Amino acid sequence: MSFTFFSYNVCVIRFKKLFKLNFCSNCIHTSVISKKITPQEVTAILSSKEHTYEFDPSYGSIKAYETNQLGSNVPIEDTRAEAKCLLTSGMLFGVFDGHGGPSCSHVIAKRLFEYICVSLLPKPQLHEYMENGNQLVEMQNETYDLVPELKNVYAQSLKSYVLQLINDKQENQFKMKDALEKSFLKLDEDILSEVKLKTNNDTVDNLTLNVGLSGAVVCVAHIDGPHMHIASAGDCLAVVGVYTDDNTWIAKVMVEEHNTDNIHEFNRVLSEHPSNEKDTVIKNERLLGELAPLRAFGDLRYKWSRDMLSEYIVPIVGENAIPSFYYTPPYLTAKPQVIYHNLQPRDRFLIIASDGLWDFMTPLQVVRLVGEHMSGKVTLKPLKLPKNNMKLSDISNLLEQRRESLKKKPVDANACTHLIRNALGGTEYGIEHAKLSQLLNLPKNIVRSFRDDITITIVYFNVDYLRHPQS
Repeated sequence: MSFTFFSYNVCVIRFKKLFKLNFCSNCIHTSVISKKITPQEVTAILSSKEHTYEFDPSYGSIKAYETNQLGSNVPIEDTRAEAKCLLTSGMLFGVFDGHGGPSCSHVIAKRLFEYICVSLLPKPQLHEYMENGNQLVEMQNETYDLVPELKNVYAQSLKSYVLQLINDKQENQFKMKDALEKSFLKLDEDILSEVKLKTNNDTVDNLTLNVGLSGAVVCVAHIDGPHMHIASAGDCLAVVGVYTDDNTWIAKVMVEEHNTDNIHEFNRVLSEHPSNEKDTVIKNERLLGELAPLRAFGDLRYKWSRDMLSEYIVPIVGENAIPSFYYTPPYLTAKPQVIYHNLQPRDRFLIIASDGLWDFMTPLQVVRLVGEHMSGKVTLKPLKLPKNNMKLSDISNLLEQRRESLKKKPVDANACTHLIRNALGGTEYGIEHAKLSQLLNLPKNIVRSFRDDITITIVYFNVDYLRHPQS
């Protein structure tokens, strides 16, 4: 697993706050393009990280899932994870969008599911886990691993959490919402505490520092039969595609974006600090003028006290480690918004994606693309003439082109790849290769100004099961 050291440029201005990302084929100057890439090369790039997994029809409410990623940062700061819970029933799906490097997102993708799983266990099973060390989750399609020294540190933190759960005096009735919140907050607490460990191993100490200084927003779905819980901290989105009785698609957005576009979240942050900080807590649509998401893992620079930052971080990173107007921390939390949804037969799929996708497309556009991809159709927007005073012959040719495009099936078998292709190359007349080629072939030093990392997971539901749920 590779880590990059902390960079203070943890966030680039999200263009969707300034204008809609709607690039034409001529908007990127040709001088920054090194060479044109062929349609075959485009497909190879888009499909290089795609993955599809189909379940046995008798498995339950989940029929299959697909994932894919397209990087902008080098290395990519997004990651994803899928796993089966082994000591309880249910599946976990997560998208993790990192900033300030990939360290935090990669570590959370490896650890969060275990924290969730132990939070779901009753005390007798927690005791059994401590005695036998049973495997908690069965990860799927893993693409990287942690260094052994980190695994040892993280195993000790998890055991400490399990002991805390065992010794918890509260005997309240179990609530999934509480369990998910507790797992998010405890993992974040451990990530920050591990920065202060002195292991006498410079490699481990540097890595835990990187993880704590960088950050990640997270969206996780736990699906058990018809019961689905979404836990989200940050600006990833989870959207359910619903197929209505009149054969149209509805996008049901399950969670909010936790950024300054969300007035409720904006007011929440302001309410947690004195009124004399109202002009400095959020500046230029960012937390303390620096960070775009208002909830995230890691990012200890917005959570620790000034004294702790001065003791542990300033000697290593410098005085700039303490943000300006830093008076009443913590300013940032990893507490998730938790939503429960009882799956219905009209619910056909769940899409979890990092904001790199939503910068280009609305939830409804995404749902329609996935829905029509399932039917082997190509999504086309209502006809808009590209220019005024067109000749009838030109309009006839345009209509003929659209008629022919309806006969074509999508290029990509994986719907996540199909979404990325449409996000980057889609126009109201179909996919424009020149536009797609340009956005895939931008130099490393400017690509982040035009597109973010994109990570998508689509979970397809078993409609027959949802019509007749089994106990």
